[in-house]
Amino acid sequence: MGEGEGAEQARATPGGADAPGAGPQGPLAHRVPDLAALELLLAVARLGSLGRAAKETGITQPAASSRIRSMERMLGVALVERSPRGSRLTDAGVLVTDWARRIVEAAAAFDAGAQALRTRRDSRLRVAASMTIAEYLLPGWLVALRARRPDTAVSLFAGNSAAVAERLLSSAADLGFVEGLDIPPGLDGAVVGHDRLAVVTAPSHPWARRRAPLAARELAATPLILRERGSGTRQVLDAALSAYGGAAPPLLELASTTAAKAAAVSGAGPSVLSELAIGEEVAARRLVEIPVAGIQLRRALRAVWPVGQRPAGPARELLGLTRGVS
Repeated sequence: MGEGEGAEQARATPGGADAPGAGPQGPLAHRVPDLAALELLLAVARLGSLGRAAKETGITQPAASSRIRSMERMLGVALVERSPRGSRLTDAGVLVTDWARRIVEAAAAFDAGAQALRTRRDSRLRVAASMTIAEYLLPGWLVALRARRPDTAVSLFAGNSAAVAERLLSSAADLGFVEGLDIPPGLDGAVVGHDRLAVVTAPSHPWARRRAPLAARELAATPLILRERGSGTRQVLDAALSAYGGAAPPLLELASTTAAKAAAVSGAGPSVLSELAIGEEVAARRLVEIPVAGIQLRRALRAVWPVGQRPAGPARELLGLTRGVS
């Protein structure tokens, strides 16, 4: 077999005809020099000097010599001949350098593609949040995020906790916020704060004139203006009243905190709402908070994301802005 024919065969099958990855001799990572070594070899070929190649790649000359020797031992051939006049590639070194150039070019293309993905990821943020957080907390967080990342386009989906989980699991959102008792299945998360639910009525309701706290049993037996099933507010209330059979069938079942609050202010009936939503109305006496004995209506506010997909880029930055909700 002539030199050209052998070289051509080596070019065609440097890792074995059947094995672009792991082969009989083990994974490629154990048989192919790393990118740093290949870049050093290319620098030696271009500059004709191991010392200048070491300087260009940011290492010492002894480290460069050690890296070349390690590569020669791995491949089983001499690659560089060193002399007082400089360094030159052996015949095998010329061939390996040709392969190395293609590998480094492919790595550069890989890096450029990964950078493009990062840029695209960082240029947008899709947030899904349950209604109370979306209405009363997220606006402030998003204003702060915009001050840090003015070029990031943010979209917000507001729905109940079940809908937030669905969007995250279908990759339709990058970060979510929920208010329920637990993290929905398939998601991981972190508590970013706490919230308290309050029973409220219009001042004209008989409960507003009570002197003693309302009994939990009476609350459970009374039709209320409630959020829909699947909402964090409804989950917390049903859990708190579970010893009494859960909440009674609702007087009204509404899909947003704002709608439930408006119905309560109008005198339609009592409601259970986040204290985040009722401060202004209670202060103005448009709503009256009714103490309830024997139950706790406190809940965690959580940021959530799919298991194994820790937030990155603008999602991670927004997560950092949420800390400290009381």
